[in-house]
Formats: sequence, C-alpha cells, structure tokens
Amino acid sequence: QVQLVESGGGLVQAGGSLRLSCTASGSIFSFNAMGWYRQAAGKPRELVAAISSGGSINYADSVKGRFTISRDNAKNTVYLQMSSLKPEDTAVYYCSAGHYLTSGYQSNYWGQGTQVTVSS
Repeated sequence: QVQLVESGGGLVQAGGSLRLSCTASGSIFSFNAMGWYRQAAGKPRELVAAISSGGSINYADSVKGRFTISRDNAKNTVYLQMSSLKPEDTAVYYCSAGHYLTSGYQSNYWGQGTQVTVSS
C-alpha cells in the first residue's frame, strides 16, 4: 500500500500563491508517476498536473502558465506551486500516485485532500 500525506492548502486572495506538498510512503516502487487532482463543489474530479519519475509533465489547460508541478524523488515528494490564483481554482486538491499509460496518467492511490480557497 501507498500512503500520501498532503499539506499546504488554505485561504488566499485572488492573485496570490500557494504551494502544496505531498509525501509518499509505503510501497513507493509500486508507482512511477505522481499528480494532483482537484474537485470543486458540484463538479467532477479533474487532473490538474502530473509528473513522471523521469520528469515528463502534463498540465490541464486551465492552469498552464500559472501552476508548476515538481518532484523530489529522493524525498518521495511532489509539489504543486500555484500562482496567479483565481476564485475558480477553489477546490479540494488531491495528491495521487500512479502510472503513465498510453492513454495518459492513471492514478492508483489517493491522498486525503486539502482545501484551497481563493477569495475574490
């Protein structure tokens, strides 16, 4: 099993920044990619960004140029630096661990989620 522990959520004004962190423990060799999803109230969960162990990265169009995903393999930690935040970025953000398939990133493990609220 894999345990994912997130931190860094909170309340921020529009235009501000936040950094989310997620550290994996347990069977860390059972995945080779990590990512961040988010789910706003009344909406389905969506992939925000994912990064492979080799550094390949994908972003949702809505966050390109504003969010940066990075990974410290030695610490089994993935980060999401969020800048120029907008009220529509308000959501629960979930860390995930999984694999890149031909169809794209596939999550196998989930964190408990951390709330990000952007006030206008």
